[in-house]
Amino acid sequence: MSDAQTKRSEANIIDHSSLVAELQRLELPKDYRPSDDEPFMNDRQLAYFRARLLHWRADIAAEAKSTLETLKEGPIQEPDQTDRASSETDWALELRTRDRQRKLISKIDAALRRIETGDYGYCEITGEPISLQRLEARPIATMTLEAQERHEREERVSRDD
Repeated sequence: MSDAQTKRSEANIIDHSSLVAELQRLELPKDYRPSDDEPFMNDRQLAYFRARLLHWRADIAAEAKSTLETLKEGPIQEPDQTDRASSETDWALELRTRDRQRKLISKIDAALRRIETGDYGYCEITGEPISLQRLEARPIATMTLEAQERHEREERVSRDD
């Protein structure tokens, strides 16, 4: 990892520390869960999903910081070639995971923006509400289950052509 990449990563991690303060401002009962008995995407539900997304983002940032600290410790220094190869494979997997999580952070940020604009919880294709169960399972969902399945079928067909 170059010095510039390291500095960018450190800057992003430092920026994420403000998430903790923001999470503390969201006041929800610890046992609160959105239900179909209340109006869809009311203030409590929005605060609940915002808190979930912010916690998720903070967890990813903490893991990235841990990985970054380990990378700073220096190169792999295994005397045995087999051990070294195993360590390098482990690191490659770790870095691939961090890259996937970096992409996930951008999806989390997009979901947080949708909360701010009032679009969160509604399908970007049909405009219908996304079920609370789907949002619980995948808080970054942008489509209803039906729209997502249709999209994946169309993608598969176009890929096969």
